Amino acid sequence: MKRRRPGRTGPEIAFPCARAMRSDAARQRGLPGARGLPRDAPAPGPVSFLAPTTPGGGLFLPVCGLDPQTGPFGGGPGPWSPEAVARRLRPQFDGRLHLPGGAGYEAGRSAWRRDVDQQPLLVAEVTDAADVARAVITAREFEVPVGVQATGHGTVRPTDDGVLLNLARLTYVEIDPERATARVGGGARWGDVIAAAARYGLAPISGSSSQVGVAGYTLGGGLGWLSRRYGFAADSLLRAEVVTAAGNRLVAGPDHDVDLWWALRGGGGNFGVVTELLLRLYPVTEVYGGLAYFPAERAGDILAYHRDHAADLPDEFSSVLSLLRLPDLPATPEPLRGRPVLSLRVCHTGSPDQGRRALAPLLAVAGPPLLGGYRQLAWPATDLLDGPQPSPQILQAHTDLLQGLSDELIEVLLAEIHGTDRTSPDESPVTVIELRHVGGALTRPGPDDGPAGHRDATYALLAVAPDLRPTDVPAARGYLASFARRVRPYATGGVLLNFLTDPSRTAAAYRPADLGRLTALKRVYDPENIFHRNHNIPPGH
Repeated sequence: MKRRRPGRTGPEIAFPCARAMRSDAARQRGLPGARGLPRDAPAPGPVSFLAPTTPGGGLFLPVCGLDPQTGPFGGGPGPWSPEAVARRLRPQFDGRLHLPGGAGYEAGRSAWRRDVDQQPLLVAEVTDAADVARAVITAREFEVPVGVQATGHGTVRPTDDGVLLNLARLTYVEIDPERATARVGGGARWGDVIAAAARYGLAPISGSSSQVGVAGYTLGGGLGWLSRRYGFAADSLLRAEVVTAAGNRLVAGPDHDVDLWWALRGGGGNFGVVTELLLRLYPVTEVYGGLAYFPAERAGDILAYHRDHAADLPDEFSSVLSLLRLPDLPATPEPLRGRPVLSLRVCHTGSPDQGRRALAPLLAVAGPPLLGGYRQLAWPATDLLDGPQPSPQILQAHTDLLQGLSDELIEVLLAEIHGTDRTSPDESPVTVIELRHVGGALTRPGPDDGPAGHRDATYALLAVAPDLRPTDVPAARGYLASFARRVRPYATGGVLLNFLTDPSRTAAAYRPADLGRLTALKRVYDPENIFHRNHNIPPGH
């Protein structure tokens, strides 16, 4: 009998290593339980992991050790107690299980958006793919949903009464400078990858915040400062290790499980739990860019000029124009305090001289900034382009894609940020309206690229009502709904998945043909839809 190391009891339980599942021999051969993908070998084929499936697609589960009082032999699904699920999971789980009442539970369940107040049966803090597979299989046995998060930035639906997988310990990053690739754990943050890649003069297609998780961002498409030059982050996903709803571990890439690889590159978390990614990197060491604020009185001219010349901007030039209504508080810099402004963020990946030349005409229209400026930056410093990163909070948001900026739409945006389009005496909680210039390489997908994003837009719009109290949420939703109605005549009807906070609009993130293919693949890889606490794509019929 295998001896178990002593663990801890109570709401936070530590478990011993399941050595039979993770032997040294298995690691050397790349079999189930091996940590990660073989470094230099080509991607292996599908690997059956823990639970074989029956011809009908269901799980073939051993009956040995199941207790009718603590397992699913009691006449159908729960409700099950957290303790019952933990007792079933613990013998072969190498990580920690956090049950309600423990400090680890509160930290592990917390989403970045504090209005997503999820109450899972337990939080399973995994250490590798083997832990993920056992937790998924246990959730299937108890017929409860599975949620996945690492940093919590992408959590849009609560995993109530389910098993919440926390991947925050899967943070390893390995850079191959010769192949210009990054091998990344499913819980890593972009800051980990940026720092590791920068030592070799390389950069990933990362988000605006270094604290955002790599996996969720990439699976949702991923629009970053390098996207106009190199495409979505999902376009640079070379390979992924995935634990499916059946508890099988697959390696999806251009040579194996090609359909799954296609679906992962924009299909979100619908097709399994990605425990490892292999990403393409790019030779970027320095950029020309920065952040500056301009009076709102010049915002209309700035927006119109950008619109008229957007098609002429080089792919190396990325820009974000934001209309802001800043609070009259001591923490706000005095030139910006209590007034609406336009901020212009710029990142140019060519030479500084090229960047200055590309930006100069727009600055001539904008005039002198109230605050900020532009200069040469090391690539890791682009995290500063967004200013101080906001803390976790309650917010409401609305997003759309635009093919242009008509004069009428510009008036709608200015009226909202000035608060002049209101009959209510209350000030609108919408204090951020962001326009990200897309296009460039995003409009030129490769023949094998996945379903990420609508590629025919010029701008991605995001309107945000931030820093809300719980009692503010209904009113904020009303304001945003009214704003959305005014913007709708000018929008394409599409959205970018990672900008979307309303799961009911998930279908709008995909072209019809891609959505049809995704629903068919969902039926293959997750026919029971256990991965649905996300931007869900239900299985096709």
